[in-house]
Amino acid sequence: MAPNEKLPSSSGAASRRSFVKGFGAAAALPALAMLPRRGFAEDAAAGYANAAIDWKQAAGQTITLAGAVHPWSNAIAPLLPDFTKLTGINVVTDFRLETAYLGALPIQLNRGDNTPDVFMFTTYGQGISGGWLEPLNAHFADKSLSDLGWYDESDLLKTARAFPLWRDGERYAMPITSEAVTLFINGEALAARNLPVPKTFEELLTTAKAVKTNEISGIAMRARAGGNSSVPAMSFLFSYGGAMIRDNKAAFAGPEAIAAVEIYAQLLRQAGPAGIGGYEWYNVLDDFLQAKTAMAIDSSNFATDISNPAKSHVADQAEFAAFPHPEGRTSVPFMSHWQACINSKSRRKRAAFLFLFWATSKPTSMRTAAAGLATTRMSAWSSMDFKKAFGAQAAEAALTNLQNADVDRAKAILFHPQSRPILDAFMIGVNEVISGAKPAKIAMTDAAEKANAAIRG
Repeated sequence: MAPNEKLPSSSGAASRRSFVKGFGAAAALPALAMLPRRGFAEDAAAGYANAAIDWKQAAGQTITLAGAVHPWSNAIAPLLPDFTKLTGINVVTDFRLETAYLGALPIQLNRGDNTPDVFMFTTYGQGISGGWLEPLNAHFADKSLSDLGWYDESDLLKTARAFPLWRDGERYAMPITSEAVTLFINGEALAARNLPVPKTFEELLTTAKAVKTNEISGIAMRARAGGNSSVPAMSFLFSYGGAMIRDNKAAFAGPEAIAAVEIYAQLLRQAGPAGIGGYEWYNVLDDFLQAKTAMAIDSSNFATDISNPAKSHVADQAEFAAFPHPEGRTSVPFMSHWQACINSKSRRKRAAFLFLFWATSKPTSMRTAAAGLATTRMSAWSSMDFKKAFGAQAAEAALTNLQNADVDRAKAILFHPQSRPILDAFMIGVNEVISGAKPAKIAMTDAAEKANAAIRG
């Protein structure tokens, strides 16, 4: 979940996955082609017919859909022929590895290209300030394009309803996935020492140290000195009552941040794997899949890989739990939603809106959820097909963590126009504490000064 990639990769978040797999190549999801596609398609077609809009109003047009190679693109791509059948709108896809995609997209948008028409997006503040994103409130209010009763926004997760709203109440995106920082546990490793699932940070440290051996680390989390690794550390910060941004200033030099970074670094120094200073999300995931760590903390979207016996050595013993909390405080994990936007320069905005309306609707979400995609809809999260594909315990843990998250604190950093340098500065400071180069107070004070310099420009 880095803000630009995997929770966001907040990060959602830059290897591939935020707040997910947010925060390279995407994890394989169960192929929709292997599901009872005919029945799904027939049920969905009937569901779309109940919408009081003319699905054929843009028939014959072609739109370009751009995005990262990601669980959402994997899940939506097999359904595009059904969208074309419903609407007569053809969809040309441009899906690239996430790092390449996130590097190329701002260049295209900044030079005013009218394609892609629809695109996956994470750096909301940059997109709005640059005028790249089409405002969507007017499209939602257009009864020829939108049937709000059929769409049923009350079915969206509360975080998904709040996430796309800009400070003036306008929305420039539709959330397409959901993820929150989650605790993963190798049940056998803890059971061997008769240890319960830790609920507090203090218990987490005690447990991680107790299970660490020469063959297995006690815990693995991201620690690389760059913004893409910031998601788990921000969860510690938020749970201590801290924030990344307050009054348009970096807020991670205060006592909450120092306490959070100290325990984060202590966990990794005393119970983490060798070479932890270079760990990104994929290192964390690989260690857990290979039973090289007893516990891991990262995006809830890891669940699809962890529960897949073809990839995971711990599929049968993995457990999923709520993000821990400091003694006497509540858990506030970082969360994120990948979003999809319409290009403000697109020449096919009505067709583009119809696509997003379809892609995020109940019928489509039920189909993508059946493939294990963590969508934005409660109906999809509660469906048996999703629980079977994602894992019932994993779904419960992810939903708990989403409900415990603070949308405003996540948005304050994810939507800031200078989110990237701020996150980089923060995680450089965290890395310095983990490595022992600086004590937490000095490292985080220096990090906040760098971030504020970026904010001032």
